[in-house]
Amino acid sequence: MALTFVAGSAHVRTPATSANLGPGFDALGLALSLHDELSASVTDAGFRVEISGEGAGELPTDAGHLVVRAMLATFDELGERPPGLAVSCVNHIPQARGLGSSSAAIVGGVLLARGLVSGGEARLDDAGALRVAAKLEGHPDNVAPCLLGGFTIAWTEGAGARAVTIDTHPGVRPTVFVPAERGYTASARRALPPEVPHADAAFNAGRSALLVHALTNDPTLLLAATEDRLHQGYRAESMPGTASLVAGLRSVGVAAAVSGAGPSVLAFTEVPGDFRAGREWRAVSLGVDGTGALAKGSMVRHAERSTVAAGRTS
Repeated sequence: MALTFVAGSAHVRTPATSANLGPGFDALGLALSLHDELSASVTDAGFRVEISGEGAGELPTDAGHLVVRAMLATFDELGERPPGLAVSCVNHIPQARGLGSSSAAIVGGVLLARGLVSGGEARLDDAGALRVAAKLEGHPDNVAPCLLGGFTIAWTEGAGARAVTIDTHPGVRPTVFVPAERGYTASARRALPPEVPHADAAFNAGRSALLVHALTNDPTLLLAATEDRLHQGYRAESMPGTASLVAGLRSVGVAAAVSGAGPSVLAFTEVPGDFRAGREWRAVSLGVDGTGALAKGSMVRHAERSTVAAGRTS
């Protein structure tokens, strides 16, 4: 069936995210109250992107932009591409800092494309949107909280990515420390060994399970729950400032971890007022975004609500 593209614009707000959260490598993620604002409309021909804020003057302004690429992949999933697109991006999420800027662009692109198709949600529900976004990103740990909000557990099975989202305890009060320098996921992954000791894998399995309980029921356990042996130590040499800040925060009792692939640092609880991270770090106190991506001012409807779904648990 041929697609009908809607007149006017689609609008989406996407949150920043932090993945891994210490031990939950490629599985756990958290949506944060810092957002990009995206809009798009169908045009007669060509692809153009206007960018303000983060990435302005650096990111592509044509079909090479990640939002456009995600939109085109989604249109392909839906069955037809429009002749052209005009896209506007107001970016507040720092680029290449481990705060999910690429996932915010991908999720935003998927939902913009869906919003520009008449009956788009019936053709591509949230479970399908998650699968498309995760395929584009390569793993679901950032796109899941960006789409669904809150604290998410994501995994991949035969049909693709799936996730659940769980409300966090009110005592979880994130602060992100953002450096001026950038980091890139691909280079960070190259620092990881192809194999790890069985004891380290077992250690992280236990800490990941504990982290689910700590984030949702008992934040006093977060310091122990955010210990990791699978990735942060291997990446420390390439990000000495990040490793030093994580260690410094943990030494004063603050549960902290590398945010995603870094170089930003995520603290899960309030940081003492006399703690000094250094002038190279910008500290931003954020809430947990419990909603996820918002389209046209309304919460994106979640297609499934069981505990094994792309959706919320109550």
